[in-house]
Amino acid sequence: MKSFFSFPNPVNEVSARIVAGGVVVMALLVLTLHQPWLIGLIAYGFVARTLTGPTLSPLGQLATRVITPRLGVAAKYVPGPPKRFAQSCGAVLSLLALLLAFGFGLSSIAYILMGILAVLATLESVFAFCVGCKIFGALMALGIIPQSVCVECSNIWARSSSQPHGPVGD
Repeated sequence: MKSFFSFPNPVNEVSARIVAGGVVVMALLVLTLHQPWLIGLIAYGFVARTLTGPTLSPLGQLATRVITPRLGVAAKYVPGPPKRFAQSCGAVLSLLALLLAFGFGLSSIAYILMGILAVLATLESVFAFCVGCKIFGALMALGIIPQSVCVECSNIWARSSSQPHGPVGD
């Protein structure tokens, strides 16, 4: 059961960026079609990826099993804990939007949150700039997240030796 509810470490950043691109598309659909029920799909994806990586996420499966292998680009492995933290931030943001839209009838505020999510996911997808990962790093620097959670994050010299040579941890 523990392996089922685990997050890959390391993570293929190519796949992570493809997932982020999918989130951008879905968030823009919410905003352009004014269909708040689509927020539920986004929230499910973030919760699924936080709990199991790509295992229970249709978007994660599409990215890791279909799109990434067909791109023909080299995998770029990055530490998993910051990516998991970023997924949990997306889960909180999208669940809050879902609650606002359906629990309180505040769809316009939910749409603002979806706009913010679209911007953050665009930064990850297009520029490989993971805001959640930066927050994770800042929390580690402040001692709020222990260094033991991500040794590779706190020790730059450990990164090069921990990089796998195959498609492990997509």
